[in-house]
Amino acid sequence: SGFNSIGHMDTMSGGRHQIGHYKEGEEFIQNVFQVLSQILTGKEKSNLAICWLQYEISKVIQCLQAKKKKKLKAQGRKSKKLAKNFLKASDNRNNLSLWKLYAYLEWLLGNTDDSRKVFDTALCTAGTGGLKSAQLCSLSLLYAQLEVELLETMEGAVSSRAVHILTKLAENGPYVPYSGQVSPVNVLKARKTYERALQDYLSQTADSDQDQVNDTDQLVNLVACYALFQYLTVGIDAAVLIYTQASEKLEVSGSQKYENTGENFGILNFPTALEAVTLLHTNLLRFHMKISVYPLNPLREALTEALKRYPSNQSLWRSYIHIQRKSHCASKARRFFDSVTRSTNSLEPWLFAIQAEQMRKKLTEKVQRADVGEIHCTIPETGLTNRIVALFEHAVQSENGTHCPLLWRMYLNFMV
Repeated sequence: SGFNSIGHMDTMSGGRHQIGHYKEGEEFIQNVFQVLSQILTGKEKSNLAICWLQYEISKVIQCLQAKKKKKLKAQGRKSKKLAKNFLKASDNRNNLSLWKLYAYLEWLLGNTDDSRKVFDTALCTAGTGGLKSAQLCSLSLLYAQLEVELLETMEGAVSSRAVHILTKLAENGPYVPYSGQVSPVNVLKARKTYERALQDYLSQTADSDQDQVNDTDQLVNLVACYALFQYLTVGIDAAVLIYTQASEKLEVSGSQKYENTGENFGILNFPTALEAVTLLHTNLLRFHMKISVYPLNPLREALTEALKRYPSNQSLWRSYIHIQRKSHCASKARRFFDSVTRSTNSLEPWLFAIQAEQMRKKLTEKVQRADVGEIHCTIPETGLTNRIVALFEHAVQSENGTHCPLLWRMYLNFMV
């Protein structure tokens, strides 16, 4: 029944029925997973299980966004059954990535206590890899991040469950579930351990060749765990300092590789690590602003710097639009969008510039039509309309824009 039956394709109108998967497409995807799981073995089968569970989680998140409670319940039951079946398989029992996804699924479904039990079980059985184990770091980081999101203020954060998780990770011993308090001595020891581990990693990164730097993920996890630990035990400035140090070191490593080899290793080797560190940095600032009073400028500066370097990162653009909505002066954001679109071929800056203007238009119209029902304002807001049309015109003339169906659909939709 047409191309849009595969997977899901959001409609432009943003109506109530926009989120969901088409029946035929869903059957097709489930069949692909079923067939592949019978063919693959070993590591590949585990990787397939991870992909499958991530896909199920994406559907749960869609139900949450659409606020469809009935559908969420049914989807949750199906996804949990699948996750449990995966973990029953003998190959997957010690697969921390699967345990992590299962715990995250429980958390999303609102079963916080069950999720904690899953996290604790996984950490207890994971052994004592400590900061050297990438999977253990990743698991502890997600657990701590989810716990931090439950905090309403920073008071008492030092003795929170998140600090306990991050302290135990640094201790490199067997994990013990949280009992209600964290010893200050252990916190001090953990800080020293984190500091040493990060210094070792960064110096190794600076000295080694590309072949030896095999795990940039591990570096990102380590930086994130240490920064979150500092945030909870010292404060936001201490956390920002770690992100800044790590970013500077990674930039230097990238440019050194470039000088030594004549090839731009800064682009090949570290962009993923540097980009991920930047994203964590901006997300932490956003979270901190949500739960306490903090100036907007550090976040705005961090985002503008990051977007100049990574103009196609959608998460960074979303954060940028989110903070710009709060300011009533549009000219600064417009100048920034203009400078980025001139200096890059990627299409994201155009799409987000258009989205920002459309949000502004919606807001203006809402204010103008307040308490008048459907009677349209006598002086229509044509300035923004003309600006949006001009943006569309420029975007579809760019090399990538010409071949982007989404952009054309948005343009047609706006003109209608």
